Amino acid sequence: MQMWFMPLNVLLTFIIGSFLGWIVILITKPPSHLRGLIVGCCAAGNLGNMPLIIVPAVCKEKGGPFGDPEDCQKYGIGYVALSMAVGSVYIWTYVYNLMRVLSNSPIETQPSIESNSCKVPLISSKEEDNQKVGRWDKVKRRVVSLSEKVNLRTIFAPSTIAALIALVVGLITPIRKLIIGNGAPLGVLQDSVTLVGDGAIPAMTLIIGGNLLKGMRSSGMKKSSIIGVLVARYIFLPISGVLIVRGAYKLDLISSEPLYQFVLLLQYAVPPAMNLGTITQLFGAGESECSVILLWTYALASVSLTVWPTFFMWLVA
Repeated sequence: MQMWFMPLNVLLTFIIGSFLGWIVILITKPPSHLRGLIVGCCAAGNLGNMPLIIVPAVCKEKGGPFGDPEDCQKYGIGYVALSMAVGSVYIWTYVYNLMRVLSNSPIETQPSIESNSCKVPLISSKEEDNQKVGRWDKVKRRVVSLSEKVNLRTIFAPSTIAALIALVVGLITPIRKLIIGNGAPLGVLQDSVTLVGDGAIPAMTLIIGGNLLKGMRSSGMKKSSIIGVLVARYIFLPISGVLIVRGAYKLDLISSEPLYQFVLLLQYAVPPAMNLGTITQLFGAGESECSVILLWTYALASVSLTVWPTFFMWLVA
């Protein structure tokens, strides 16, 4: 099983989604403070509770292409857990900083002395010509400015730390046997985490409902921007996923297991991540607009998550 391809596949969903989001920005021309939100909604997918609901439900279907229901659910949950862990790392490292850079682009104005009838610049045009710097100095200044905008502290967000700990426990056999299993010495930790995890999906569903409720209120989001996000998220991104996954299969980069290919394809068809609402709250800008986008994307998710998974099952069967 070529499991190495799944982190790469998740990264490709983020990169392709970012590219599609940038195209939406160029076409719809939204306000500057909403550019990061649009790119984030196109890039970050809900790789958590949505696949956790869809994959077990698909495995229980009689006559499905994934074989025994118990084995299907066992391996399917494992694939989804890895996808969720990797996606959490990418959201709080790649998407967070991308939205931070695109949303914080203030227009620099030159200080001036205001008189009764006009404004006199503090620096004259002749002095400006004398202070021109070389191209290499400009590049260095832009790199320094970009590094100041990127917040590396988000790498150690709680969700990212939890994902890294889960990967360590799952990959190192002695630690896994110490915690996971019926006769594990520290099996109480597994029972406690399982108990908390069983309530994660209902809790996330309530959070989704609370965020979507805000989307019922008015906001300054253009209809063209919303339509652009929907088209990018539910049409072009799944199509690109089909091309990538099937191309990887033809090149023998992934195995022929139908369930594994189905999870890889499903990563391209999910609605935007709910963590985007949290990110906009941290920025203090675009909260209502984010709720509007989430409202429409999750309203149409019932159609997208019916049509595309059905096509994916037919494709991998």
